[in-house]
Amino acid sequence: MSVVASYVYRDGKRVRAAPLTEKGLTMKPGEFVWIGLHEPTDAEFDVLVKRFHLHPLAVEDALSAHQMPKVEVYGHELFVVARTAEKVDDVIRYGETHVFVGTDHVISIRHGSARSHTALRAQLEASPEQLRAGPDFVLHGVLDFIADAYVPIVDGAEDSVLELEQRALEAFLSRREIRRLFTLRRELLKFRRILGPMEEVAGRLQSLDLPCIDPDIRPYFRDIADHVRRVNSRLNGLTDILASVFEVANLLEQQRQGVITRKLASWAALLAVPTAIAGIYGMNFEFMPELHWRYGYAAVMGLIVAVCVGLYITFKRTKWL
Repeated sequence: MSVVASYVYRDGKRVRAAPLTEKGLTMKPGEFVWIGLHEPTDAEFDVLVKRFHLHPLAVEDALSAHQMPKVEVYGHELFVVARTAEKVDDVIRYGETHVFVGTDHVISIRHGSARSHTALRAQLEASPEQLRAGPDFVLHGVLDFIADAYVPIVDGAEDSVLELEQRALEAFLSRREIRRLFTLRRELLKFRRILGPMEEVAGRLQSLDLPCIDPDIRPYFRDIADHVRRVNSRLNGLTDILASVFEVANLLEQQRQGVITRKLASWAALLAVPTAIAGIYGMNFEFMPELHWRYGYAAVMGLIVAVCVGLYITFKRTKWL
């Protein structure tokens, strides 16, 4: 079975392992069980459905693994969906964690996430005073663990955005860099779509009177909401910077094209003068002025040189050349 860990806790301390059997999942008063699963099958999950009487709609959502962050209440049971995110090979990989919270149990189910809760479990077990609060504090720990993983993603994206910004100011962006810019923007926009619902989840857990959530634990969920809000604010800033980088790159490219166009027009004008004069005197008409003038050739050449030099100086002063 896809059981990562299953233990019973009393007074904030682990007291025994909890095999997924009827006897193993029998708790005494004051105890609760924390079961961690990773991508269980329908048959594997059925034993927990029967033991804790999990609502069919929540079970369906937990096994389908295509949900947005949300909080659902089914009687005295709380069902929470959170979206996980982590950077793998410069790509943000998304997953889901579904949590069933009851008076005597916490069931966390991971889909598509490689970040095990083993370290989180050890961290919570190291603080028995807090873990004594029960399943609602475990729920806070799981959500806080998920929110903490958002920060490295934003840090990495910030470094990439600032690098692109510096590159755009120093030189023209290549096709590969422009493709990277749009890829990064698309990833950040997708990331933002899950942060909004995650903030709402933390806000509901903080403010609403929900089953299995002790009033003393609610302020902890406010910290998660603030955490997600800060990450979302940083993402908004990075998205604005990316838009500015694209605008700057576009303006610089237009400027470069304008400079090239002016240079080409200047050289075309310089070449047009001798071409026009040579064309006139190359028409081979019998009666044309200056054809039999002794100094005609020198005069025409001098005229060409004078006009070209005058145009060149003019274009230099206007910074067309």
